[in-house]
Amino acid sequence: MSSQWWRSVLLLLVLAGLPVGPLAAAGAVVVLTVDGAIAPASADYVVRGLARAVDEGAQLVVLNIDTPGGLDTSMREIIKAILASPLPVASYVAPSGARAASAGTYILYASHIAAMAPGTNIGAATPVQIGGMPGAPPQKPEQPTTPEADKTKPAAESDDALTKKQINDAAAYIRGLAQLRGRNVEWAEQAVRESVSLSAKEALKLKVIDYVADDLSDLLKQLDGKKLNAAGQTVQLHTAGAALISHEPDWRTRLLAVITNPSVALILMMLGIYGLFFEFMNPGTAVGGVVGGICLILALYALQLLPVNYAGVALILLGMALMAAEAFMPSFGVIGFGGIVAFVVGAVILIDTEVPGLGIPLGLIVSVALVSALLMVTILGMALKARRRRLVSGDAGLVGSLVEVAALQEGNPLGGWVKLQGENWQVLSQAPLRPGQRVRVLARNGLLLDVTAADEMPPQGD
Repeated sequence: MSSQWWRSVLLLLVLAGLPVGPLAAAGAVVVLTVDGAIAPASADYVVRGLARAVDEGAQLVVLNIDTPGGLDTSMREIIKAILASPLPVASYVAPSGARAASAGTYILYASHIAAMAPGTNIGAATPVQIGGMPGAPPQKPEQPTTPEADKTKPAAESDDALTKKQINDAAAYIRGLAQLRGRNVEWAEQAVRESVSLSAKEALKLKVIDYVADDLSDLLKQLDGKKLNAAGQTVQLHTAGAALISHEPDWRTRLLAVITNPSVALILMMLGIYGLFFEFMNPGTAVGGVVGGICLILALYALQLLPVNYAGVALILLGMALMAAEAFMPSFGVIGFGGIVAFVVGAVILIDTEVPGLGIPLGLIVSVALVSALLMVTILGMALKARRRRLVSGDAGLVGSLVEVAALQEGNPLGGWVKLQGENWQVLSQAPLRPGQRVRVLARNGLLLDVTAADEMPPQGD
């Protein structure tokens, strides 16, 4: 009876979705795919994916990685989530031809399990924001100096102090991760300072990674029965034949990935400014203001997540202000083209990083500048045409107009009424008028218009 009672309680717990001892260890394996540069969208996707895997009672999370690197802030956000995760995390560089460069190397070192597929590589972990592109030549060791040599040392060399400090910080960070996971500390530091890389077999030989697996199924077979420490608790894996749950990026992650693309952020900012600009030119239409406001807010949100150079932002805004000023007070292109130059320079220096995939293509900058120049030239052309066009208001709008006589004045064949510019006017002619006759306005005398027959020829000289 007692065993039957316990079976009933266990069944109720399972139906309620609660983790129950051995059943939780035999849960599914959640797969998250990190493909491309590590950016705010990637960090949000991984952090929420790990939390969701815990709620689903999974036993393991696999990060399928293929990245050239990414932003330091996003990388550290992912690593913090991995270190705090109550579930073991296995970072797997796959498929063949993939890589875990720069930020990917740090994530691999932080994971409970590091694995690679044949034909992949890892390394080149020098922070590119401060240390140049991956693959840059290693720094030369410092040479002993003398007081005389110090006096002649160029002032530019003292600027390297900050760079060295940041590289030392990155080296200490990855060294701490290597010690935490029991991986090769010396090579980790070398990957940061000298941007070296390894193939999968070499990484396994040097104990940089734990496994080389042909595919995910092979990796799960190798992990079956392994015990790991996750958040202070020992977890034994039962991955052979475990169910796989693949969480693809949802709409929120995809939207964040789109708007935090520097090129898209620049276009959104331009659309936002142009929308507000047209709303100010034509108040009341609302479309330009609404669309421009939304685009501008999205652009500002994206820029605050990216490593922007605020001098670049200031130059872009200055350029747009100058182009708007050209439209409102034409200077025949001087102010407008100065604004285009300011915009191009600002867009070039806008993103303060050399991380692959996070730059703004020069072609896009030139295209946007050309569109702005074309718009400015169009506005200038419209302004010049408007200056040459004759006035259409006041007396100038009345004189020369052709109208039909609507009615005659009673008892006065030389006078009548016409409808001009939406108003009824009294007219006076030197010749008798008839209803329906077309006349031309010659002048205005108060509320009276002097007219003549439209087909009347001017008098000829003798």
